[in-house]
Amino acid sequence: MGRRSGVLEFAVLGLLHDAPMHGYELRKRLNILLGTFRALSYGTLYPCLKSLVAQGFLVEDNPDVEYVPATALNGKRSKIVYRLSAEGKQRFEELLADSGPDAWEDEHFGVHFAFFGQTDRAVRMRVLEGRRSRLEERLERMRNSLARARERFDDYTVELQRHGLESVEREVRWLNELIETERSNRTGRTGPDTGGTAADPRKTSDGRGQETGSPDPSGPPYDRPGRSAQER
Repeated sequence: MGRRSGVLEFAVLGLLHDAPMHGYELRKRLNILLGTFRALSYGTLYPCLKSLVAQGFLVEDNPDVEYVPATALNGKRSKIVYRLSAEGKQRFEELLADSGPDAWEDEHFGVHFAFFGQTDRAVRMRVLEGRRSRLEERLERMRNSLARARERFDDYTVELQRHGLESVEREVRWLNELIETERSNRTGRTGPDTGGTAADPRKTSDGRGQETGSPDPSGPPYDRPGRSAQER
């Protein structure tokens, strides 16, 4: 199974682990969950669903009392609800426990992180540390590339590479804080304890911005998007 299809399988099983869904609702949830699949089509989703059904991981339930097949005249189609089988639940648990190199890559890491609330703490630590190690390797390559780019390319190309470098550096700082939180076990949540609301970790309990006299919350790992280098 290819890397992208493996990501989709994991995401489908994880979402259906929460509750059964029909294809339309599942596609909406997947488009929210998977940044690289924002344009996910039914032509991609349904072959995956059919494959999971064939493997015994999913069961198709038809909520209609009487099935009305779609025709050119009536245009009707019975909705199929997909739910996990016992084998599907076991398969999801296996994928959830995977902390190998694939889980550190860009596409896989995002899906693994989305299901961290259901993941064993030791697995979370291995995935976070593996992801950090992978990004630190990438940083070294990017710094070497940027040094060469300053001599060979125009200012805009250099600025684009510098922007990419800063993005990776911010993620490494974010991972460092997550790892520290996991190690110290300061909170019962999977993310760092920021003292804010779930919607915005920088907001105080009264819904406004930072409190008077409180430190600037914009530092790592919560750098605000869109800020210029001068603002930082």
